[in-house]
Amino acid sequence: MLLHDTAFPRPAVPSRLAIPDSWRASASRIGAIVRHNTILLLREPGPLASRLILPVAFLALLHPLYQAAQGHDAGARQAVIATLVTFSLLGLSIVGGSILTERMWRTWGRLRMTAIRPAELLAGKGVPVLVAMLTQQAIVIGFGVGVLGLHVASPVLLMTAVLAWTLALIGMGAAIGVLARSLAELSVIFDVGGMILSSLGGALVPLTAMPGWVRHIAPASPGYWAVSVLHAALSGDAAGTLRASAVLAGFGLACGVVAAVRADRGAVRTATM
Repeated sequence: MLLHDTAFPRPAVPSRLAIPDSWRASASRIGAIVRHNTILLLREPGPLASRLILPVAFLALLHPLYQAAQGHDAGARQAVIATLVTFSLLGLSIVGGSILTERMWRTWGRLRMTAIRPAELLAGKGVPVLVAMLTQQAIVIGFGVGVLGLHVASPVLLMTAVLAWTLALIGMGAAIGVLARSLAELSVIFDVGGMILSSLGGALVPLTAMPGWVRHIAPASPGYWAVSVLHAALSGDAAGTLRASAVLAGFGLACGVVAAVRADRGAVRTATM
């Protein structure tokens, strides 16, 4: 007697559409979060506008000082780098504040009980900030090139440097956003920490003019690698750009993992005012 196939059904073969479907579902969830956070960002444009306008005013005022001290080309480069690094570090508050607001509204925990994964939630919050911070840095560099005569040896290297630095900033901002316990604590971390990191990195004052102990601890600061990658990119140094970009990617990845793990384990407590 021949056994029919129905007696011993064939092993189920995973559908080729299963993986694409899961990716599409994940992309759909991320897209919804991106749209929601973009709307929130644009409804209260004050912080975003200040991050776009103040750097230009700061750069216009700061440039003559650097030009008098270092000459036209070096002065323009130092002024642009100092402005870009300092104000992009202050821009960390955009992504960190977005996450902290969700915790204060008690919506973070409810989102975690849905099909949304922590990585999707962080990605959805990070994309609008990525666009905002890239816009900020493009405005600063554009002003430097068009008004101050900044020379860019390799636009491709410069785009690589700016992207690496921005992704590192988003990772750091996300980690701080899940760790901070209040708006006051968040403000202190961003304002004080941002100025310290930019100063230790040699953004405002070249490291050659700073005490020896500062030069020894400077490589521990992400600001140091931001200054290094921008100097290398503007000079056309491909090896230096890629090396510093890799370090910044490491900073961003490590902070992003911390943020995702904290969110996944439910360790993100409700924040207070």
